[in-house]
Amino acid sequence: MGKTDTTTKKKLGLTTKIFIALITGAIFGIILHYLIPASSVKDDIIVGGVLHVIGQGFIRLMKMLVVPLVFCSIVCGSMSIGDTKKLGTVGVRTLIFYLCTTALAVTVALTIGNIIDPGKGLDMTQVQANAADVAEMEATSLTDTLLNIIPDNPIGSLANGNMLQIILFALIVGIILAKLGERTETVGNFFSQFNDIMMEMTMMVMSLAPIGVFCLISKTFAGIGFSAFLPLAKYMLGVIIALLIQCFVVYLGLLKIFTGLSPFKFIKNFFPVMAFAFSTATSNATIPMSIDTLAKKMGVSKRISSFTIPLGATINMDGTAIMQGVAVVFAAQAFGINLSITDYITVIGTATLASIGTAGVPSVGLVTLTMVFNSVGLPVEAIGLIMGIDRILDMSRTAVNITGDAVCTTIVAHQNKALDREVFNKDHSKEA
Repeated sequence: MGKTDTTTKKKLGLTTKIFIALITGAIFGIILHYLIPASSVKDDIIVGGVLHVIGQGFIRLMKMLVVPLVFCSIVCGSMSIGDTKKLGTVGVRTLIFYLCTTALAVTVALTIGNIIDPGKGLDMTQVQANAADVAEMEATSLTDTLLNIIPDNPIGSLANGNMLQIILFALIVGIILAKLGERTETVGNFFSQFNDIMMEMTMMVMSLAPIGVFCLISKTFAGIGFSAFLPLAKYMLGVIIALLIQCFVVYLGLLKIFTGLSPFKFIKNFFPVMAFAFSTATSNATIPMSIDTLAKKMGVSKRISSFTIPLGATINMDGTAIMQGVAVVFAAQAFGINLSITDYITVIGTATLASIGTAGVPSVGLVTLTMVFNSVGLPVEAIGLIMGIDRILDMSRTAVNITGDAVCTTIVAHQNKALDREVFNKDHSKEA
């Protein structure tokens, strides 16, 4: 009897709890939206109080981990790779993969958008409602994005959480530590030990994930219900179809071609991270969980993943690029603007480059969308239409973004002989 109880407890691990929290949170949110009438108890105490505070509190705990964890893990990763030539090879392969999949993602989105025609027959009177919010958004130019990679004050970059600058500075520190070897052994040990501390802190925070996920999902569904989806159903459908193609055809196809590993096994092992990314809608918050899952369930060496995952969370925004591609077709059709082949090529190029400067935080894709719209002369007021339902799509595209990061990491690890196939093929269901 005691044995059976222990087994049951083991099976109901963090993965299962997060998934249960996701489902029950959605159900609770829908009940709040449709069955409980508006009142100060519902709106201020339950939704705006308890659910908001706990949900956002959990997001803040995850964000608290990101900067020190990314900095230490990249320093340790580049230090352990040691050989700058090998590090350069890993970096170049990762960048090429991320840029190519982003360009593919926009192409898929534009194709699906033109098949579905999401903007045809839409009533544009709703646009003005959210136009004021769009006016406040600012897009960063390409030249500024490139210059912003180099920190003029590394301590300021760490304090402000500027991920590209943190990654560059950490890379340089790690390479120098590897180069100096024994002369800087104490500093190297400090980063390794501090990295262990951050990993342990991550596990502590992650134990609260089911509660955080439940509150985040409940608040989302309590606020929007299903009614907001109907006017923009075709736009949403277009984005979701393109996301599914990118995730299950492009990514898993590349995984099979380059590594020969089972795509089904990959999804089974990585699904908890995808569910977590869906509920938080922030790539940065999933960095610790991605690195841990890739090590424990995929057999990917942390010296590779500690470099590629934080980099991917910063520059690999395929889901965002897909949303931008479908949004371009949607806006063009809604406003009756015909786009040429040259315009579509411009959109592919701009959306790919814009994704590099996109931070891994909720709804940031709406900001870079202004840059994409401006590149082909589309009215930014159209963004006002899609703001209402962006949260759900944001959750979906974040899950796709982090899956792309994981696939890239697995492929790069395989190419650098840093992948343990036995761990990947092992049955991890009992550990979940």
